[in-house]
Amino acid sequence: MRLRVYYEDTDCGDMVYHSNYLNYCERARSELFFQKGLLPHSNTHFFVVKECKANWIKSAKFADILDVKTELIEKKAASIIMKQDILKDEELIFSAEFKLVFLKNGKPSKIPSEIFEILEK
Repeated sequence: MRLRVYYEDTDCGDMVYHSNYLNYCERARSELFFQKGLLPHSNTHFFVVKECKANWIKSAKFADILDVKTELIEKKAASIIMKQDILKDEELIFSAEFKLVFLKNGKPSKIPSEIFEILEK
């Protein structure tokens, strides 16, 4: 997913505020569903972030164009691990792994195969 850094994303030094990298990753994960004409959640089932391991390598600045790459690296019955990299001009500036748990009616639940198909592409 490609995105532009807006003024609202930056701190007083024109650098992207650290928590916005996590927002960019969340947007990219949602976009996997939007590209299929689907929503990433419903009233009864959705993913929640259980763990996040993040590495801020370099800073992005106001008006930069960034690419968020998303890859499913592990899948279990009720959870997945996704690796997401953010690049600026093909250079890695942020990398994270997210463990996501699938909840149905508020409880961990088996992930439907059709959702795996969306996440694996």
